[in-house]
Amino acid sequence: MMQRRSFFIICLLLLTLTRGVNAQSKPEAQVAAAVETFKNALISGERKALEAIVADGLSYGHSSGKVEDKATFIKTLVSGKSDFVSIDLTHQTIQVTGKTALVRHQLSGTTNDNGNPGTVKLGILLVWQKQRGQWKLLARQAYKL
Repeated sequence: MMQRRSFFIICLLLLTLTRGVNAQSKPEAQVAAAVETFKNALISGERKALEAIVADGLSYGHSSGKVEDKATFIKTLVSGKSDFVSIDLTHQTIQVTGKTALVRHQLSGTTNDNGNPGTVKLGILLVWQKQRGQWKLLARQAYKL
């Protein structure tokens, strides 16, 4: 009887510890949702969706070294010059400090830039800022993997 009780307590403790490691705070969950919204906006290329999720002061860095402001970034996606067909995000971490959040992940995707099919595998750093109660993308920097 004592062995069963000890086994049960150990299992309960392990379950509790495992759940605690993967738990997200409310702000982290909100940022994760914003990242998903941004990913979907990249795929859709819809102007309104992109304008709604990025900050006016956006600095969008490509793995090539090119940096775009908000207007150029949106114009490039809406025109099809840059076209994400699919995006898979992995190894994501989120760190929230006050009204700023840092998100790192790996992005694998298929593209169709100017009608030319391709694939990308990038490391990404996103900087999010809470503005008027909503998380907005303030900066992004990509690097080739």
